[in-house]
Amino acid sequence: MRVPPLLVLGCLAAAVAGCGSDKQPRAQRPAAVVDLEVTSPADMSTVRAETVEVRGTVKPAGAAVLVAGQRAPVSGGGTFTATVPLEPGANVIDVMASAGGRVPATIAFRVNREVPVTVPDLGGKSVADVEKALDPLGLAVHVEKGGGLIEELLPGEPAVCEQQPEAGAQVRRGTRVTVVVSKSC
Repeated sequence: MRVPPLLVLGCLAAAVAGCGSDKQPRAQRPAAVVDLEVTSPADMSTVRAETVEVRGTVKPAGAAVLVAGQRAPVSGGGTFTATVPLEPGANVIDVMASAGGRVPATIAFRVNREVPVTVPDLGGKSVADVEKALDPLGLAVHVEKGGGLIEELLPGEPAVCEQQPEAGAQVRRGTRVTVVVSKSC
């Protein structure tokens, strides 16, 4: 009996593909993930500098590392360092590492850049002018009345006689500036 050539080819293809057999395809081991660690700065760090140095390790040592989208050099031991510019306020920095035959790894963390504010000289200003001067700087005002019993009898408007912190001091946004106002400084 002669078997038609097309039937033979069909049977061979089916045998190679596993058709008609009870064998299930073998599960493949998932690829290993790149081992990535950021050692500094810590998540939620606060700095005053315009830049921050990001340091970490990666395995395998030949992995490619991107910090904030920029390629970071990796040493033979798998350490990397990158300098990242910071905007004032909250910054999110992402680090990604990839290597051939491995699943890429990604880490994101936050760094807050605190920009100090210089306290202006408020001497002689009215309470309204003090508020106008401090509000855009993100500073709060606390007003204390000075003078004494005869303060109400004196002519004119009260003005700043004292302030704390002093003019020129470097403080954080949100700091409270206390002023003592009186008509008779």
